[in-house]
Amino acid sequence: MLGRLILLFLLTPAVELALLIQVDQVIGFWATVGLILVTGIVGSHLARREGVSTWRRLNDRLQAGDLPGTELADGIIILVAGALLITPGILTDVIGFLGLLPFTRAYLRRFVMRWFQRKMEQGTMQVQFGVFGGAPQGGSSGAPSGSASGPHNTSSDSTWQGRTQQVPNHADGARDSSSPDASPSP
Repeated sequence: MLGRLILLFLLTPAVELALLIQVDQVIGFWATVGLILVTGIVGSHLARREGVSTWRRLNDRLQAGDLPGTELADGIIILVAGALLITPGILTDVIGFLGLLPFTRAYLRRFVMRWFQRKMEQGTMQVQFGVFGGAPQGGSSGAPSGSASGPHNTSSDSTWQGRTQQVPNHADGARDSSSPDASPSP
């Protein structure tokens, strides 16, 4: 992994420099500088617009009790794309714009989700909980000590203890379809 990162940080600037020299020879120095500035300004505006839109969708999904997997993946892609657009260069701008356009972001999202799924199936992805990756407090179960109490936690028989509107839609059998305030599953 470290070798890939070093290669990325050495190879990317070299490719960017070569591309900038080629563009400079075709359109001129000041036009190249203008192109870099315009892509940065347009990209930051587009990143902000798409980020706000994704943030709203994420909040709507959370308020509905759904898991916002698509929105989280979009948020990560938009964040990386925005960072690439701030970086001066041709290749990073192209990749950044691909991450900000909704129809190309869908393809990137599918690729990222497949990559995460493959890493999880291989067991090569590690997730740590706690402060700054430290071990959680209160035992080896992974739950913080004292987490069994509270109105939103489940009891030992896995029944929901919170209000009906707080029941996650992804919980199997957690909602009673005859309940008047239970919304239908999509």
